[in-house]
Amino acid sequence: MDLLSLVEWIGEDPTAAVLGLITGVVFGVAAQRSRFCLRAAAVEFARGQLGDKVAVWLLTISTAIVWVQGAQMMGLMRSADARMMAVPGSWSGAIIGGLLFGVGMVLARGCSGRLLVLGATGNLRSIVSGLIFAVVAQMSITGWLGPLRDWLAGLWITSGGRNMDLLAALHLPGWSGLVFGAAMAVPALELSRRNRIGVSRLVFASGVGFAVALGWVLTFGLSQIAFEPVQIESASFTGPSARTLMFTLDRASVLEFDIGLVPGVFLGSFLASVIMGEFKFQGFENESNMRRAILGAALMGFGGMLAGGCAIGAGVTGGSIFVGTAWLALFAMWVGAILTDMVVDQHGRPVTV
Repeated sequence: MDLLSLVEWIGEDPTAAVLGLITGVVFGVAAQRSRFCLRAAAVEFARGQLGDKVAVWLLTISTAIVWVQGAQMMGLMRSADARMMAVPGSWSGAIIGGLLFGVGMVLARGCSGRLLVLGATGNLRSIVSGLIFAVVAQMSITGWLGPLRDWLAGLWITSGGRNMDLLAALHLPGWSGLVFGAAMAVPALELSRRNRIGVSRLVFASGVGFAVALGWVLTFGLSQIAFEPVQIESASFTGPSARTLMFTLDRASVLEFDIGLVPGVFLGSFLASVIMGEFKFQGFENESNMRRAILGAALMGFGGMLAGGCAIGAGVTGGSIFVGTAWLALFAMWVGAILTDMVVDQHGRPVTV
C-alpha cells in the first residue's frame, strides 16, 4: 500500500501517527541494539577515552547526515521546508538549554531518548525519570515554566525570520553536506576498528541514523499529498514526549507523527530486548540516586524545550539538515555533560550507561 492509499483509507492524521510509529520502531530497535547514547559518549570523552561509545555516537550522526543529505539530493525531502528550519531559532536558547540538558543527562544517567529505550527494557528508574522529563517539558510549553523559556529564548534569536542553514550561510554547494557526513564516518569507523566493535553493532548504530532519515522522508512525502499542512519532522523526544503524555490525558487531542513516534520507540526497544533476552526489571539503587535522577530529568525537560530539541532532536535530527541552532545546542550539551562528569562524577569509576 502506498502513502496516498493509506491516507485515503484512514485519513491524514492517523497516517502521520502510523509514520511516526514506523520511524519509532526502527529507531527503538536500532538504539537498543547499538546502545547509542550521547551521555555515555560525552562521559567517555570526559575521562580521556575514545572508546566504543564515542565511536557509536560518531557513526550514528555521520550516517544520519549521509542518509538525509543523500535523500535530499534524490528529491525525497527538502530541508528548507522542515519546521525547525522554517521558523526562527534561538541562539540563547541553544546555549542555555543545551548546557542544562547536558547537565541533566549526566545526572539522570541517560538522555531523554536513552531513558525511553531503557524504560522499554524494564528499567523502572528510566520510566520514572522519563515521566518527570515529559511533565517538565509540557510545563515549559504551556505551563508555569513557559514564560521563563520564552524570555530566555528571546534574548538572542536568528535573523530573517528563519533558522540558519549552515551550508547556505557558508555558501557551500548542496553536495557538501553529504561529503561532510562521509568524512565524519572515517574517524567513526577507525575508532570502531580500534575498539573491535562487531559488525552487528555497527549496523544498528547506522540504523539509528537511518531512522532519522526515514522520519524526514516519510513526513515530507505526506506533506506532498496531504490537503492540510503537515509538519516535516523526524525523531525528537522533548516536545513529542510532552505531547504524547497530554494525548493520554486529553480526549480532545489529535493524532500526529509525535503520537506514534514515542510508543514506536518503546515498542521497538521492548521487542529487541525481549528477543535478545535482555529484558530485566531494575530500580533505583538508593534515595540519593533517585533525587539525582529526578533533578536530571527536570533539567532535561526544560533544557530540551529551550534548546529546541534533545540530544536526538537537535543533536542528530537537526544536525542532519545543518540547522545552525541545533549544532550550537549539540555543542553546549557536550560541554554541559563533560563539565558535570568532571565536577560530580569523576572518581575513577568505570563508565556506565
